[in-house]
Amino acid sequence: MIQLPRLYAIVDRSYFSCPEELVSMAAQLSAAGLRLLQYRDKSGNARAILEVALRLRRQLGASLRLIMNDRADLVRAADFGGVHVGQEDLSVESARKVIGPSLWLGVSTHRPEQVEQADETSADYIAIGPVFATSSKARPDPVVGLEGVRRVRSLTRKPLVAIGGITRQNCRSVLAAGADSVAVISDLLPEPGKSAEEFLRRLE
Repeated sequence: MIQLPRLYAIVDRSYFSCPEELVSMAAQLSAAGLRLLQYRDKSGNARAILEVALRLRRQLGASLRLIMNDRADLVRAADFGGVHVGQEDLSVESARKVIGPSLWLGVSTHRPEQVEQADETSADYIAIGPVFATSSKARPDPVVGLEGVRRVRSLTRKPLVAIGGITRQNCRSVLAAGADSVAVISDLLPEPGKSAEEFLRRLE
């Protein structure tokens, strides 16, 4: 079973006007001590996504594990450490066939029955959310709340990542509810290095 760091950062291409800004933020997060980062691009074509992924790999070296959102087909070409799939993406087992047995594979869930299904797959970790209201998705799933995290914690022994509206102010309560790690997008955008350092201090 894998061991997740407490902070799981996500850099979403839609938040940046150019790739250079995204890569710069990732570098600041890495310098602050981040050890796990997901690169998400929901609208770019394969060539554009791979180009940014390769820039991230060159910039960050082996300082942290990089996870590709959705695109299992690009993971090995980018030399990433795993892939994360959603409920409407490639299935967990199909993604596993693409990336092989050793790389990390995560799956998003939004309801207890999805967690139960994910628990039966080869996924290395399960994400649950949105825990709180979030602005990172145009059509977010219903909020599960801290009670939702507590409920699904009892349904799996796999590492559990909580996502959705998590901030420096509420992150401790999410861990207390049973999450092993918190995935963060928006609250890392202002002063990424300082924000990450504060998250890491609060999550100790």
